[in-house]
Amino acid sequence: MIRVLLADDQPLIRSGFRALLDLEDDIDVVAEAGDGDRAVALAREHLPDIALVDIQMPVADGIEATRRIAADPALAGVHVVILTNYGLDEYVFDALRAGAAGFLVKDIVPEDLLHAVRVAARGDALLAPSITRKLIDRYVTQPLHTGAATALDELTNREREAVVLVAQGLSNDEIAGRMVISPMTAKTHVNRAMTKLRARDRAQLVVFAYESGLVAPRRW
Repeated sequence: MIRVLLADDQPLIRSGFRALLDLEDDIDVVAEAGDGDRAVALAREHLPDIALVDIQMPVADGIEATRRIAADPALAGVHVVILTNYGLDEYVFDALRAGAAGFLVKDIVPEDLLHAVRVAARGDALLAPSITRKLIDRYVTQPLHTGAATALDELTNREREAVVLVAQGLSNDEIAGRMVISPMTAKTHVNRAMTKLRARDRAQLVVFAYESGLVAPRRW
C-alpha cells in the first residue's frame, strides 16, 4: 500500500486529488495539510511514502516543507513530489536541491497522476515532460558547479555511466539493459553513486549530472 500525504492550501484541489487516489486499491491518502508547517508535522506523524506538496502555500511554502522533510533522518522514506500550476518557474531548482523527488503540473491527467505516485514510491525521479525539457534547457545557461565536478572523482566508471543513464530518465531495468548487467547490479551502481554524492534520491542525481558536466545539456 502506497501511503500519500496531500498538502495544498486549496481544499478543492486536495479533495479532487483525494477522490482520485482513494479509488485505487494500492494507494491510501493518510493525511491532508493546508500549509507547509502542517505538512511537515503530518509527515512526521504518518510517515507517508509520498508527499504531494503544493509549491506555494502559506506559513511555509513547498520548498521549505521539502527542505525540512529531506533534512529529517526519520523521514528518509518520504518522497516529496512538488505540485505547481506553472510548469517551470524560479522555484524549481531550489526545490530539487532541497530534496524534491520530482514535479507535476496540477493539470495532469488522472492516469499520469496515478502513474507518478507509483513511480515516486519506487524511489525513481519524476519530472513532468514539459518541466524536464525546460529544466535541461535552463542548464545550458548555467555555469558548472565546481563542487559537483570535483565529486565526480568519487565515482567509479560504472557508477558514472549509471548516473548518466539516470539523468536520461532510464529505470533500473533499462539501465541494466544498456550496461548489459543485471537489474540488481544496476540498482547497486545507482545506490552507491547516491551514497557517495549524498543524493537523497534519483532526482538529485539528475541535478548532479548536469551541474558537474557529466551530462551535456542540449537545446530542445
